[in-house]
Amino acid sequence: MSDVADWWHTSIIDMESGRIDIRGRPIQELIGNVSFIDMIWLMLRGDMPSKGQSKLLESALVAGVDHGPQAPSIATARMAITCGVGLNNAMASAVNMLGDVHGGAGEQAVELYQLVKKRDGNVKKALTEWTEKNGKIIPGFGHRFHKPVDPRAPRLLEMVQLAVDDNICRGEFASIATAIEKHISKVKGQAIPMNIDGATAVIFAELGFDAPLARGLFCLSRSVGILAHAWEQKQQGGRNKGPTPPHYRWTYEP
Repeated sequence: MSDVADWWHTSIIDMESGRIDIRGRPIQELIGNVSFIDMIWLMLRGDMPSKGQSKLLESALVAGVDHGPQAPSIATARMAITCGVGLNNAMASAVNMLGDVHGGAGEQAVELYQLVKKRDGNVKKALTEWTEKNGKIIPGFGHRFHKPVDPRAPRLLEMVQLAVDDNICRGEFASIATAIEKHISKVKGQAIPMNIDGATAVIFAELGFDAPLARGLFCLSRSVGILAHAWEQKQQGGRNKGPTPPHYRWTYEP
């Protein structure tokens, strides 16, 4: 039995007949007393967040729930539903679209901010190192749709500043992100404002989440929009809807 019991190791849950403990806390004591945001924190971090930490994390998760059917993940969920699959299948298909290009910028931005910190705040040096390794795109800045400003970013930064004022976080990553924004805008000769990925990355970094968790947390956030769109499409009906209306055709290259 020791071989079986030692197959998996976890500090997250302990369970036996009639008992479920999450991070050492009986589940019945958590139900009705802990918010979903706090439960996310508890599961990932092993402790309970302060009210201020919880509010700041919640603001980031609220901001990322949806970006419309033009977003590949949302479009995938709606198309999947018209193929006759269940909500869980549609959600899984959509979440699987959240890769390095669509959904990964938050994780990359946290990595960039941490690199700037490691280089003692030398933004120019860090960006040179980043672009040499990862290419010219700077994650978390600029937006192909929202111009001149992503409306979510200023509010998220405002939430960070309120948290700094209340001694919930230090604001060092907010300062780093702002410095990057100023630098790349100066280099480009035009405003390249922070987008939602850059702003939520500030929050995740300020709260001490490792970079890969930034993507995982974004997946949790976007899953809300994915579910809503999948359910709405199910109510609307439709069969085998592809990415474009049937009378549009692709470009054939012989």
